[in-house]
Order: sequence, then C-alpha cells, then structure tokens
Amino acid sequence: MSLESADPIELPIELPIEPPAEPSAPEFAHVPVLSHELIEGLALQPYGHYLDATVGGGGHSRLILAAFPEVTVTAIDQDEQAIAAATANLAEFGDRVQFCHTNFAEYDPGDRLFDGIIADLGVSSAQFDRGDRGFSFRHAAPLDMRMNQQQDLTAAEIINTWDEVELARIFYTYGEERLSRKMARRIVEKRPLHTTDQLAELIFYSVPHSYRYGRIHPATRVFQALRIVVNRELEVLETLIQTAPQWLKPEGRIGIISFHSLEDRIVKHRFRESEVLRVLTKKPIVPTEQEIRDNGRSRSAKLRIAARRSESD
Repeated sequence: MSLESADPIELPIELPIEPPAEPSAPEFAHVPVLSHELIEGLALQPYGHYLDATVGGGGHSRLILAAFPEVTVTAIDQDEQAIAAATANLAEFGDRVQFCHTNFAEYDPGDRLFDGIIADLGVSSAQFDRGDRGFSFRHAAPLDMRMNQQQDLTAAEIINTWDEVELARIFYTYGEERLSRKMARRIVEKRPLHTTDQLAELIFYSVPHSYRYGRIHPATRVFQALRIVVNRELEVLETLIQTAPQWLKPEGRIGIISFHSLEDRIVKHRFRESEVLRVLTKKPIVPTEQEIRDNGRSRSAKLRIAARRSESD
C-alpha cells in the first residue's frame, strides 16, 4: 500500500507520434491490474454472484470464475468490442457468466443482490492500442474517443464546435493543464481538426520549446480531458458509487481501481461519506514494483475496497 495522496494526476507517458500503420484488427487483449489484490480483497464466496462493472477483456472476471466452480458473474461494459472479446475469452464458463452491453451508471439489476462488485476504470490497453478508436495519438485516427460507439458526442465535436473558454476550462479541470488557455486559443484559430495526429501536432507547436520535451508529450493532458468529457467518466463514477452499494448483500464488497487522482479522490471521499459502506482500505492499494516492471501501464493504478454494512454495524 502507499500513502494517500492528493498529488497531481498521474498521466501515462505518450510516445512520440508514429506514422499510421497498415489497417489491422488487433485483439481486445488487456492485462488486469492489481488482480491478486482485488481478488483477495473481495473475499470470494463459493456460491457467490459477482458484478464486473467494466469487464473489458474479461481478465478479472476469469479470476473470479476460476476461484470456485459454483461462482457466477454478471459482466457489463459499454464497449461492444469489449463485450465480444470477453464473451470469447470466458466461453469455457458457459452460463456461469452473463453479459450486458451497457454503461454501469445505467445498469439496473432489479431485485438481484451481489456478493461483490468490481470496477476497473479508465481506458484499457486494447482501446489505447487500437488506432481507430482515437484514444491515443500514437496512431493517426479520427478524433473519436467514445467508449460506447453508439453515443453521439465525439472528441471531434468538442474540438471543432465548443468555444475557446469552454475548451480551456475542460483542459484545466480534467487534465490540470496549466497552458490550457494557450492551447484552446490555438485550436480555435486552426480548426477544423479531424484526426489525433493533427491535434497533437498543433498542441506540440502551440507551447514554448521548453514545454515540448518534458516527461510527457504536451498533448497528453488534453487527450485525457477530452476522453473524460466524451465519456462522462467522473459523472458516471459518482452515479456508480451512489447506487452500487444498494446492490450488495450485507458484508458484500466493492472494489474500484482508478488510474488518476480525479477518479481516486471521488472513490476515496464517496466511500468515506457513504452511510451504507464500511471502508476496508484506509490507504489505496498500489501495484508492486514487480507488477509495474511487468506491466508499465499499471503504475498509476489505485485500488480501494469497501463492504456494505450489516445490521450489527
């Protein structure tokens, strides 16, 4: 575990922009982070029923299903490609796993209660690595960034139609980008912009030379801010933490893995403020040095776990 922190957002380092590769259809593969810690923290029950609110490629769900032969999982995701990949990955478990294509903020379990709920937030490696999704500027791609590709709002619409003040606000609020006004002004001057590489290059040359070659590419925070706004990531997280505890059986546990301080701050405070939950992790659980060496994208992950209070609490 690490000390609780209100440090600036921990952002993934983006590599220099690469020329577009030949079209391909990579598999939706994703290495689950903090998997041992999450499974241990859930205290799995032999006949338990669990909700994976962000199934992705199915990595965490596979570990839950493999723990006991009687365990069942409801797996949801707003990304159709993730649902398809998880369905294939977990096919061996048959009807022990049920899939639902939806955002966890819109999910309704009805009268069903779960022994545990997990949510692995943010963008998966598969979404970053697929050039056609527009989450990363490593590849030239349309400015999309939609996790649910059935929704209307895209990053292109924000970049090309929102005014300068609003662009600067979201870059600063959701990316903590200190040069947000300069970047927003340059975007408005040069739009329309349609692809990830166009936007990244414009941002690169809109900032002072000394700012271009820091620890991260100068467009990294802007891309994060756009992704958060397109997918309403903080809004739906608030909804999940407000409603999900009601879906738990007494003493059922919820574990949430976040990847930047905006998310982690919400999880920490809402867990503490909840009248339904009892916090089990006073400090966030973070990856071991070995996991970070094996999977560099795990380095900013933080896991917090809470349990639904019983009548005796």
